[in-house]
Amino acid sequence: MAVYVDPIREHPPFHDGNTLWCHMIADTEEELHAMAERIGMRREWYQGDHYDLRPAGRELALAYGAQEMSMRAMARPIG
Repeated sequence: MAVYVDPIREHPPFHDGNTLWCHMIADTEEELHAMAERIGMRREWYQGDHYDLRPAGRELALAYGAQEMSMRAMARPIG
């Protein structure tokens, strides 16, 4: 079981204009929410199957054991 983050890329902006972010997914929804809570994400930021992370959130997730994964690999179903 694992949590995964893809590379930081430029995407459409957040409400505050930030355009650099990545996605965080996990093998299970429980793991995903546990990591999100650990790095300070709010449950209402959940996007149905992932969280969007800014660069600092990605670094925290990696520090807590998330694994890097390409966007291409992330687009394939896990499990």
